[in-house]
Amino acid sequence: MTSVLREQEERFERRHLLKARGHDFDTVVSRVTGLFNMTAREILEPSKKPQRVRARSLVCFWAVRELGLVGTAVGRQMGLLQSAVSKAVERGAELAAAHDFRIED
Repeated sequence: MTSVLREQEERFERRHLLKARGHDFDTVVSRVTGLFNMTAREILEPSKKPQRVRARSLVCFWAVRELGLVGTAVGRQMGLLQSAVSKAVERGAELAAAHDFRIED
């Protein structure tokens, strides 16, 4: 039980640290534009192109898991339903782990 509490506390501290450093939805999108060599518009517009899906998934992952933004709010920004955001978060988590992508350099 204490390890679960410790993990939650670490996650909470990380979110506040990222927000204190100025990270928000827009900075997440900006970071992903650099990683994928795409424009913000390309990332925010719905698409089934694999590269865009990966970029959008990473945005969802960082916005929801790293910054603690609500999935419905992220979905509104990206034209997705909350259920689609949840699936994108999972894809983004796998992508970040596979390529060692980090929200900060």
